[in-house]
Amino acid sequence: MTTKEHWETVYETKNPDQVSWTQDKPTVSLQLIANRNLPKTAKIIDIGGGDSKLVDYLLEDGYTNITVLDISTKAIAKAQARLGEKAKQVQWIETDITTFQPSIIYDLWHDRAAFHFLTSQEEIRAYTELTKRFVEDSLIIGTFSKSGPQKCSGLEITQYDVEGLTTIFGEHFKKVDCLTTDHVTPFDTVQNFQFCSFTKQN
Repeated sequence: MTTKEHWETVYETKNPDQVSWTQDKPTVSLQLIANRNLPKTAKIIDIGGGDSKLVDYLLEDGYTNITVLDISTKAIAKAQARLGEKAKQVQWIETDITTFQPSIIYDLWHDRAAFHFLTSQEEIRAYTELTKRFVEDSLIIGTFSKSGPQKCSGLEITQYDVEGLTTIFGEHFKKVDCLTTDHVTPFDTVQNFQFCSFTKQN
């Protein structure tokens, strides 16, 4: 089964309350984005956004230039159905992040729980090359921490701490803020996340 087939199956067979990553409100992500003090017209992309509600809250906060990228057609369709007419205000991109070919440069790149699924050095290099070339200002990454799960949705992941994320992105980005936070899943288990916010170094 390919990575895309895996995620299509997940989103076809499970509701939001049946997957561990669901959040009623992505509070940490929203706060880290707000902390960057970008204009409401800033070009924001949410990597691996799936049917996350981050886009709902960004629209509610007045952001007008939002892109959601996900590998799964079904995940994007679920998010669009939930948003209804508001979905037309969002750019939707269906692709594997490791083969993504952006057509614009983004002011803010947000990723909660997509980057940690990249487990080979080749995949990680492809990702960091994208952020180097196509992020103008801000990078926000959230992954499972060293105290977090070792797998998700049956797939291997890569755990990170502050040092690990800073090492990977530090050549082109300066660390602004990092924190660990517990995410309580819909089935009342706890997952520890490492978040880091970076700013582009000229």
